[in-house]
Amino acid sequence: MLWPPPAAETTTTELTDEELERLYDYPPDLDRPWVQVNFISSLDGAVTVSGKSGGLGNPADKKVFALGRDLADVVLVGAGTALVEGYQGVRAGEVRRERRARLGLAEVPPIAVVTANCSITPTSPLVVNTSVPPILITTAAAPAERRKALAEAGADVVVAGEETVDLTRALKALDDRGLRRVDCEGGPRLFGELIAADLVDTLCITFAPLLAAGDAGRIATGPLPDAPRDLRLASILRHESALLLRYHRK
Repeated sequence: MLWPPPAAETTTTELTDEELERLYDYPPDLDRPWVQVNFISSLDGAVTVSGKSGGLGNPADKKVFALGRDLADVVLVGAGTALVEGYQGVRAGEVRRERRARLGLAEVPPIAVVTANCSITPTSPLVVNTSVPPILITTAAAPAERRKALAEAGADVVVAGEETVDLTRALKALDDRGLRRVDCEGGPRLFGELIAADLVDTLCITFAPLLAAGDAGRIATGPLPDAPRDLRLASILRHESALLLRYHRK
């Protein structure tokens, strides 16, 4: 689907909130975690401007980003991105509350942070500024006192791996908690590891009409997979000169 259609250049056509919801929703009756990854990139491949992704955004991308949280059971993010972007707990706004109630979801999704060395502190906004406990996915090698302090501060601490986080085990832990609609917001290292483990089901990517240059990284980095992962194009939306694309596992 291309929206608006090329023949409608002189008209103003928008998808309704209901149409966007249907377009971006997860498959029904999931029997396993479904990982939907969200990213924005400049046309020359930069994932950030001045170190943050916000410099690439536009109103349409921000709306789809919020929709991703609305439709998810859990928001998955790497510790580096959570710290740089200033993450805290997801807040329940009026639209989100109505939508999530209608879809039979919890009032707000928890944030699940992947952190091999348990780098999130007990006083982090992710832990203290939230209405639901965050899930800290870490390793047995992470200092025991850090894991204990986070658990005592209210975080749900999950050990998934010895020295590196085993993402298959991490998703199993989320599944055990009934969290199958997984909205991954990055960062590039976590995305790269999900690709290598062949755990990406959907990629939602916005191409911002910018040439950023500089030394910003790409949207996925990390271990080389045994083979590139095939995806199929599911939809294309256009907002002014930005493109919002969705791809599914082939």
